[in-house]
Amino acid sequence: MRSDQVKKGFQRAPHRALFRAMGFDEWELKRPLIGIANSFNECIPGHIHLNKISDAVKKGVYAAGGMPVEFNTIGICDGIAMGHAGMKYSLPSRELIADSVESMIQAYQFDGIVLIASCDKIIPGMMIAAMRCNIPTIFMSGGPMLPGNIGRTGKELTLNDLFIGVGQYAAKSIDDNDLMKLECEACPGEGSCAGMFTANTMSNLSEALGIGLPFNGSAPAVFAKRVMIAKEAGLSILNLVEKNIKARDIMTSKAFENAMAVDMALGGSTNTALHLPAVAYYGDVKLELKDFAPFTEKVPHLTSLAPAGPNSITDLYYAGGVQAVMAELSKKGLIHLDQMTVTGKTIGENIKINNSHVMDYNIIRPIDKPVHATGGLAVLTGNIAPDGAIVKQAAVAPEMMQHKGPARVFNSEEDATEAIQHGRINKGDIVVIRYEGPKGGPGMREMLSPTSSVVGMGLDKHVALITDGRFSGATMGACIGHISPEAAVGGMIGLIEEGDIINIDIVNKKINLEVSDEIIEKRKKSWSPHPPKILTGYVARYSKIVTSANKGAVYEYK
Repeated sequence: MRSDQVKKGFQRAPHRALFRAMGFDEWELKRPLIGIANSFNECIPGHIHLNKISDAVKKGVYAAGGMPVEFNTIGICDGIAMGHAGMKYSLPSRELIADSVESMIQAYQFDGIVLIASCDKIIPGMMIAAMRCNIPTIFMSGGPMLPGNIGRTGKELTLNDLFIGVGQYAAKSIDDNDLMKLECEACPGEGSCAGMFTANTMSNLSEALGIGLPFNGSAPAVFAKRVMIAKEAGLSILNLVEKNIKARDIMTSKAFENAMAVDMALGGSTNTALHLPAVAYYGDVKLELKDFAPFTEKVPHLTSLAPAGPNSITDLYYAGGVQAVMAELSKKGLIHLDQMTVTGKTIGENIKINNSHVMDYNIIRPIDKPVHATGGLAVLTGNIAPDGAIVKQAAVAPEMMQHKGPARVFNSEEDATEAIQHGRINKGDIVVIRYEGPKGGPGMREMLSPTSSVVGMGLDKHVALITDGRFSGATMGACIGHISPEAAVGGMIGLIEEGDIINIDIVNKKINLEVSDEIIEKRKKSWSPHPPKILTGYVARYSKIVTSANKGAVYEYK
């Protein structure tokens, strides 16, 4: 066993003494040592209940003959960090989490590890560590929050309704009482925010990657099924250890293709275009933003889930979850059924054994009658984004799929939000928010405040927004993010001037600045980078070594 390096032989008597100090018995020291990376904290609703999930995982590990040892990582709630300096730390926290989990795996020489998380950056951060260390691994999600509701027959709510409500309040279309009702009812309890936002997208894609058990992504946080899955994860990790099935045996190039296919079918968050390439990179799998493009064309959008549609993650669960989505995609050969999973069986075997199929074709549409013929995301290129940009086309109004208008240029999220909420953005405008990329932000903040304000002000069918930053999975409208290269490294977005005409053509996957080459060359010669916004601390270091968004905003070390 790998853990014998820390607990076997006369040389390890001091090591065993330290384990004994924690109550380990002789026979427990002989068991496989299974790390439990728990991101429980009292700062995130998606993580407030993870000790219960961890307890269930540990029961499974112990019952299967392993010795579970738990440790914790940090975790940032993007919703609470949104719209202020705290969001600069969200994406960079992914690498901090990866470093911390890697450090624990190597320090204790775990035989296997179960990763427990629910929310945005914590999930890919843990997966990155698993890819780096390449030991038997299972990812266990805490599950989605139930949707909120104003009255039993009212519209189902998510956190996104609050951000939109802020814009509506600024436009004076709702009052204090209306906003308070939304505030009190939108988030009814524990779990990752209801809707196919980044957290739930990544949790659901864990099944497609093979690193999560069936229904890991969609079983609600408060359901007994969630605890059952956790116990099964504890049992299954010992099977992986016995068979020596490691993270890189599961998260292969074909597994990432499965994840991209399911992503398109679900209409997932644009942030997957950051996180999947990052996880792949640390496992020596080649994947960049441009590699999403073929999947956006060939994989149909099968679900209409919030924020792009009326259905919830709970609806997806009852309709058969990701396993049913993959079964439907397999009818057209869009899933690699031979890929290994943490059950010890392949995707195809799991589907067959569990008789996975669509239980409600109103929620998961038939492969021949999709919501949209193409995927929920689209990759755009052009002179503004030669290395690519991304948009959640499933959430774009039909009239905004092709849009040309004047640029309204802002060098920070705060300036843009203030202009939107004070009525200084007109119908037809294209809001440009730059110097918010991985280096320039630093930290590539999510732009849910300005995008929700656009919706709340009633401009989502008239105004587009582009940025070298990124968007929340809750974002709606013609919002194009991850513009690469970013402004801070001399990207074209940094050369746009107020009033320039921008042509956005999501239908044909293009985004271009309609300015002559001569003028662009003149601007390049006079351009100089903005001074760094933060000079000390973690994100200052982060900004010096992080790569472009099209590569996943990773630390490039090779």
